[in-house]
Amino acid sequence: MVFIMEQKANDFLEKQPIGTLMRKYAVPCVISLLVAALYNIVDQLFIANASYLGSYGNAANTVVFPMTVIALAIAVMIGDGCCAFVSICLGAGRKDDAHKSIGSAVLLCVVSSIVLAIIYLIFQEPILTLFGGRVNEETFFHSKEYFFWISLGIPFYMFGQALNPIIRSDGSPKFAMISTLAGAVANIILDPIFIFIFKWGMMGAAVATVLGQILTAALAVWYLCHMKAVKLERASFRIHQQLAGKYLALGITSFLSQISLVAAMAAINNMIQKYGALDAVFGQEQYAQIPMAVVGIVMKFFQIVISIAVGTAAGCIPVVGYNIGAGRKDRVKSLFTRLLSVEAIVGAVALIIVELFPRQLINLFGAANESIYYTQFAIKSFRVYLCMMIFATVNKGTFIFLQSLGKAAASTAISLIREVVFGVGFALLLPRFFGLDGVLYSMPVSDILTFVIAAVIIRRTYRELGTIG
Repeated sequence: MVFIMEQKANDFLEKQPIGTLMRKYAVPCVISLLVAALYNIVDQLFIANASYLGSYGNAANTVVFPMTVIALAIAVMIGDGCCAFVSICLGAGRKDDAHKSIGSAVLLCVVSSIVLAIIYLIFQEPILTLFGGRVNEETFFHSKEYFFWISLGIPFYMFGQALNPIIRSDGSPKFAMISTLAGAVANIILDPIFIFIFKWGMMGAAVATVLGQILTAALAVWYLCHMKAVKLERASFRIHQQLAGKYLALGITSFLSQISLVAAMAAINNMIQKYGALDAVFGQEQYAQIPMAVVGIVMKFFQIVISIAVGTAAGCIPVVGYNIGAGRKDRVKSLFTRLLSVEAIVGAVALIIVELFPRQLINLFGAANESIYYTQFAIKSFRVYLCMMIFATVNKGTFIFLQSLGKAAASTAISLIREVVFGVGFALLLPRFFGLDGVLYSMPVSDILTFVIAAVIIRRTYRELGTIG
């Protein structure tokens, strides 16, 4: 026997109050995703406030950011999908499928991360060019330096992020949070040392990040050897194709929610480069990098908010999956109601912050060292680009909830509409009519149209889980 697992080891997921379970699982998941987002954001905060890097370093960070999201997208597809599938298996008592899925997911993550790192290292310059790195020469120089070191850390980053939800599915959300938090704290400590004391510039920011990722990955390896609900042995680590197909299908929504940001940033960065060159101010060489740097910062704030929204929903995956497997639709319906309420509150708080305090936000990213054009464009960007945050958070929560119900096809289809058809489509279309402002309009227009679809899904989901009350 290649595993040891007690019958119904996670049966508390069917017995404890929904509110208690939501706090127990969602809060650590939110913190874990926030910490993952903060890796890049912390780098940008320190880069922005280093006078010898400034907006050029900021723009370089924005250019490289999509490549870290590609790695994260693959990692969460494997990890979140495995988490959802294992939770359903545990609820239904299918022990063999649970342990085989985890071993398969670990091996798949290792292989895919090494392949991605090699691709990044070989095709560095074409990739950076695709994401707008050639906006000017100094930005391109900083982008290459940062990207090289980040690429070396990709296997550690992906391993830590993929194992995080798997650890949660084993009933240890706190350890999942602590492992990610430990890496982030290391990054925060090392960033100012490498950037301000050693003067390592973009290399210093990247090396600090990679060292933090190595720490998180090491803790994940330790946990694999001490799992609770599932005990793994060497024979567990094989690619079980049939099971892999099932959990990857459940993780595709998580993949799309991340990869869409990459597609959107590729479109946005290229539109910024094209229409910024036509702008009276940003068409000047010394200001050309400002729109890219600013929009990157705004999208980082959006990622913080959406990490809370996604984390709240993804943290509920083990609870929903287990109760669906156990036939407790009444508990699933109650959880859905709580989830939608929390998502709306998160969006409302974020909206208040961006509308009332945009100047304070941009001041965190070195506005004092930049021209007035930097601050003015940033204030406008925060207020316009993120004006539909309530819809954005509710949309994300709804799509991930479908994923936790095992409705991979529906969740994937709707996510594709939001993230690719609307997100990328409007980013390419609207600038043709509104210039640089069209880039800013693309986000709220996409969120409004997506919410119309989400409202239909929400009502239908309630009907399937029970009579609408």
